[in-house]
Amino acid sequence: MERLNNLWLDSGVGQLSPGQGIMILVGLLLLYLAIRRGFEPLLLVPIGFGTVLVNIPGAGFDTAPVYDALGHMQQPGGLLYYIYEAGIATGIFPLLIFMGVGAMTDFGPMLANPKTLFLGAAAQVGIFATVLGAIGLSHFGVLEFSLRDAASIGIIGGADGPTAIYVTSLLSPDLLGAIAVAAYSYMALVPIIQPPIMKLLTTKKERAIRMEQLRPVSQREKIIFPLILLILVALLLPSAAPLLGMFCLGNLMRECGVVARLSDTAQNALINTVTIFLGLGVGSKMSAEKFLNAETLGILLLGIVAFAIGTAAGVLMAKVMNLLSKHPINPLIGSAGVSAVPMAARVSNKMGLQSDPHNYLLMHAMGPNVAGVIGSAVAAGVMITLVGG
Repeated sequence: MERLNNLWLDSGVGQLSPGQGIMILVGLLLLYLAIRRGFEPLLLVPIGFGTVLVNIPGAGFDTAPVYDALGHMQQPGGLLYYIYEAGIATGIFPLLIFMGVGAMTDFGPMLANPKTLFLGAAAQVGIFATVLGAIGLSHFGVLEFSLRDAASIGIIGGADGPTAIYVTSLLSPDLLGAIAVAAYSYMALVPIIQPPIMKLLTTKKERAIRMEQLRPVSQREKIIFPLILLILVALLLPSAAPLLGMFCLGNLMRECGVVARLSDTAQNALINTVTIFLGLGVGSKMSAEKFLNAETLGILLLGIVAFAIGTAAGVLMAKVMNLLSKHPINPLIGSAGVSAVPMAARVSNKMGLQSDPHNYLLMHAMGPNVAGVIGSAVAAGVMITLVGG
């Protein structure tokens, strides 16, 4: 009888806590949303599976290695522990993904209409507004967020998952699971979150504005731009250089035309491989003790506020620019400044077609969409510089 009792206590079911049971269900929910509903499946499938793994009691997927007094390893760490430490704690995985994103990005629409840089910049208002909101909640005792936590939460407003993971891994690694889930969930919900805000802030006449056809952009311009961008940002804001550096490297490989194999690898094999391990590493931070708390709910609420403010700021900036510009800008493309590439641009295009079946805004919206990626990377650098010390 005693042996049977010990066997039961040593089993996963015998050790399962209520919190771990809930988190296993959360992991299964993420898998359902990814597989059945198509919510960012490339990330939510490995994150959801990692969540299930890390909450299996006794499996030790996220345990750190054990050393004796002389520094000899007595027990190796778990798989997810090493994945997290090697790729996320060091910042390597988000940076490699940024290189892949750069290799898939076309700066042409932004270079053809440089004014869209302002739309991408305006959408980053959501980041800084949410930082202030998180600090305010902490000040009034509603939730307990440090300045580093607030900076990490604010980055959700950029709708850029790799950037959010990179900043959080540096500033608030304990919040990584909640912030990553919020960032990628809201990116997947762009077609649901953005349209009501866009309709509220624009008239039907504004949504029907037709924009001039974009000029052709030469290969020389596309090669020179990432180099100039990197040098200027690196000199002014060195902390943003890692993200933008890898982004610009990937883009240069795409545009220079002499390393097609490297560009193809960055766009496909490399970014797909890294995405698997990035998702599992994020899942390692989804344990019950780190995720099931009031702060997680606060992060999810603040994240959607950040996203909404960023969307609204981009639309309003376009309306302000129309007061000063001879060539009208359709305010719908301002919402694409949140950098959820290319989904936000597709939403702008879809809403434009609803107002005018012949009004194609996709290429125009890709300008602020790409500018938003640059803007979120710069905002991340600002956060790291201001609070990272």
